[in-house]
Amino acid sequence: MSQVKLIQFPKILDPRGNLTFLQNSDQVPFEIHRVFWTYDVPGGEIRGGHAYHQQQEIIIALSGSFDVIITDKNGIESKFSLNRSYYGLYIPSKTWRHMENFSTNSLSLHLSSIAFDEGDYIRDFEFFKML
Repeated sequence: MSQVKLIQFPKILDPRGNLTFLQNSDQVPFEIHRVFWTYDVPGGEIRGGHAYHQQQEIIIALSGSFDVIITDKNGIESKFSLNRSYYGLYIPSKTWRHMENFSTNSLSLHLSSIAFDEGDYIRDFEFFKML
């Protein structure tokens, strides 16, 4: 996988409440080495604003909604609105992104292909464009 894309996870419908799951070999195109989540994001705030040299990521809106904005090297943006817990947005390495428009009580889950490494972050958009 080399393109940003939505992945639909299995959804098991049940009158008692629905269930969704994911498994490395079936739905996730990488081995998960880190999981983190963001929550209590104040209105109007932006998260992200970076790319990674190597890390691949899947972002899931477990609760509420938010937008993930992907910006290519020419400054052209694509918006993905996440608001269903059975969809995940796959983001390959070397992809600039930020998250915005968080609803009240939104919860985003991030599955990462590598453990945290500050050196893997690309935080300068001008440098990113040169890669």
